[in-house]
Amino acid sequence: MAELKMPEINYVIIAGNLVKDPVFRQTNSGTPVVNFTIASNRKFRDSSNLWQEDVCFVGVVAWNKLAESCKDRVRKGTAVLVDGELQSRTWKGEDGATRSIVEIKARRIQFLNKKFKNSGEEEVEEVISDYEEETPAYTDDSFDKFLSPEESNLIKNSNNFKQ
Repeated sequence: MAELKMPEINYVIIAGNLVKDPVFRQTNSGTPVVNFTIASNRKFRDSSNLWQEDVCFVGVVAWNKLAESCKDRVRKGTAVLVDGELQSRTWKGEDGATRSIVEIKARRIQFLNKKFKNSGEEEVEEVISDYEEETPAYTDDSFDKFLSPEESNLIKNSNNFKQ
């Protein structure tokens, strides 16, 4: 019987808010890097049917152009969507103890806080990617293009009733 091969998949996507200001620095060779931690909330009902909230704190590291693009755009409280891969690293602390961490190495970061144009229109900041040559920097995830004209008009009309 042939051995089964485990697929090599390491992909993470998570949204959350920065819990403190990011740390920007450069390696000895001049490569920009940024580290920050996000809090991702999960709401659920417990066995008594009461709403509970659980918070997961996740470290994120971004390199090169992606790190540079974060420099002026993120600070404590900024909402981001990060996609990337898990990585672990180990180092010796100042006390000589071995420390390790599992964090997300970001491939793309989407800034979720809204910014406003001069005309007053809302605009969500663009997706920033560390592999812009391979994928577009912004991907339209709108489902409007899949709607028939009748469905599109129905949605527009229902939005008018809510206002």
